[in-house]
Amino acid sequence: MEPELPHTLVDYLEKSRVALAIASAVGDLPLLMVNDSFSTLTGYAPQDVVGQNCRLLQREAPNIEPRARLREFLTNDRQPNVRTPIVNFRKDGTPFVNLLYMSRLRSGDGRTNLFFASQFDVSRSQPEMLAGYEGELSATLGRLAPIASEAGIVVEGTLLTIANSASLVAQAKMILAELEATTDA
Repeated sequence: MEPELPHTLVDYLEKSRVALAIASAVGDLPLLMVNDSFSTLTGYAPQDVVGQNCRLLQREAPNIEPRARLREFLTNDRQPNVRTPIVNFRKDGTPFVNLLYMSRLRSGDGRTNLFFASQFDVSRSQPEMLAGYEGELSATLGRLAPIASEAGIVVEGTLLTIANSASLVAQAKMILAELEATTDA
């Protein structure tokens, strides 16, 4: 049975300028909601992706290291969050490097019922755009915690997992260059 999302949480996430998604921790981790910023970033409307696993954004990209990080996060209940660049594709097929942030949303009894995810295109971003995203995500998480708490949900993880944004942008640019080189060949 899929958990019902509290209306206050949904209302807050829908208003965020950060691309956000909530997935169930049950089964194949189907998306329960995506906001307008997610749709703007990916080209997918909610009806295109809700009920499906977010891996549909990866299509056939190998994403070996990011997938390993995500598997570790999903299987290690003690790991509160994960941050990794991963190749995704917009609905129109255009590739981009997504700086994916995921954290657990736990019920009052400590069980992970939901996953919170944020997406940001670092393919061609400027450092100031990434800094703006980091600020927006930090503010989103700061405001999300008390709203979620009122609904009996505990937001796990913090942005202390981000070591060096500049290196993530550089890594993303290298990933995109490799992807473009293989598609041009």
